[in-house]
Amino acid sequence: MSSTAASRYLRRSGHEMLDRLADGIRLEQGAALVVCGEAGIGKTALLRQALDGAPGLRTLWVNGVEFEMEFAFAALDQLSRPVQNRLDQLSAGHRDALETAFGRREGREADRFAVASAFLGLLSNVACDGPVVCVVDDAQWLDRASAQALAFAARRIESEPVGVVFAMRKPRPFPRSWDCRNLS
Repeated sequence: MSSTAASRYLRRSGHEMLDRLADGIRLEQGAALVVCGEAGIGKTALLRQALDGAPGLRTLWVNGVEFEMEFAFAALDQLSRPVQNRLDQLSAGHRDALETAFGRREGREADRFAVASAFLGLLSNVACDGPVVCVVDDAQWLDRASAQALAFAARRIESEPVGVVFAMRKPRPFPRSWDCRNLS
């Protein structure tokens, strides 16, 4: 398939999938979606067109950046910045885990399970105000700790008005640490 034909197919079928995802999120049927394709095929444009300003959805964005892959929780920090003012509404343990992971609190190395659980709690808290979708573009460049936390959340949002969309290049497989078998 030529890149032009692939791009047209991605736009048409991608819009349908993203519309179904958004409709489900609005009905408190959380879901995750992975959009894969070659570099330059239009994944980012599709996500921006379909999800930016989608009625009734709050959209949080992060772009994986290759040079930040070695910084634990860099992408998770970037993704959650617009809602970090909600950290004080979390339990003390969840708040401490995220503040430590984001370098805002001195202490031991952040426990990855605690951070993942706290991030899920933060998403649930934000979703109390309305449906939320997290868009992770260039997911192949995520740091491992953020990828694990996002996969953890994505596997546990089925009864929340929350969605997670990963966009990544193909044919690069998911890192083994993601354990994305249950993502759809």
